[in-house]
Amino acid sequence: MDRFIAKMVAARQFNETELKALFANVAIKDDILKKMAKPAEGLPWHRYRKIFITDKRIADGVKFWDENAQTLADVERRYGVPANIIVAILGVETAYGQHPGKYRVLDALSTLAFAYPPRSEFFLSELEQFLLLCREEHINPLEPVGSYAGAMGTPQFMPSSFRRYATDFNKDGRRDIWHGNADVIASVANYFAQFHWQTGQAIAAPVIAKGEEYKAIMTGNLKPDLRLAELESLNLKISQPLALADKVKILELKQEQGEELWAVTDNFYCLTRYNHSPLYAMAVYQLSESILNNRGHSHEQTHNSNALSDGMQFFY
Repeated sequence: MDRFIAKMVAARQFNETELKALFANVAIKDDILKKMAKPAEGLPWHRYRKIFITDKRIADGVKFWDENAQTLADVERRYGVPANIIVAILGVETAYGQHPGKYRVLDALSTLAFAYPPRSEFFLSELEQFLLLCREEHINPLEPVGSYAGAMGTPQFMPSSFRRYATDFNKDGRRDIWHGNADVIASVANYFAQFHWQTGQAIAAPVIAKGEEYKAIMTGNLKPDLRLAELESLNLKISQPLALADKVKILELKQEQGEELWAVTDNFYCLTRYNHSPLYAMAVYQLSESILNNRGHSHEQTHNSNALSDGMQFFY
């Protein structure tokens, strides 16, 4: 810790006395170290999916969209990222801000920087970024709370992501990803735009395989590298067209009764820039589709109810 403080003083012009006083208040959390050893992404898909694709999370997503419809429409026009994708990210990350995390960000980052050797280099960098953003945004470093990994606010940005992508969409002079839904929504959209989201491109489609020829092209890399024209030679058939996609990646997901195959595009890969797990990206995609479908259905019901009501008034 002393070495880190010395670096921040020399390289970033922090006050040594103030930093030492700050870190005297830091708590190293054993439960954070335990949680790092058992991430949800280690689950098979059929169990992971049940965490995020629930009736409540879908209904809450429709509600969040309705309450922020104008902002979501404005942000989609500006950045080209669909509203349902933005909403689904917030649903998976924090249930639309209901569960932003309970740990002080400073405690979480310090625990992982100083007591978790496997990734100490990464978290030392994030700790540095956190102190810089607190100075830039005039935030007391002891106040922000987030996840056990130090991700912050409704969209769960790491400090480096906050400094690069957080956006003051409502022009109030602050990038508020804790309480300001306009900034939250725009920050998520800006993140994906910077990672080259392709407006109008499909994300994923189920695939049917005859035989196992496709296994020869399976790799751990998630970047699409298989031309659509090559699918037939591997005895693969996509269930629906993938608009604007030239290349795909074939993804295997573990269901209770065997493997489920999907063809995924560059936009799916873009989702994995938020969290590198393909399970995470698929959960976002499927939640986004469910929210979109349920919102359309609920609005259709409202329209039909209003039409019926108007008709009744006519007869009176």
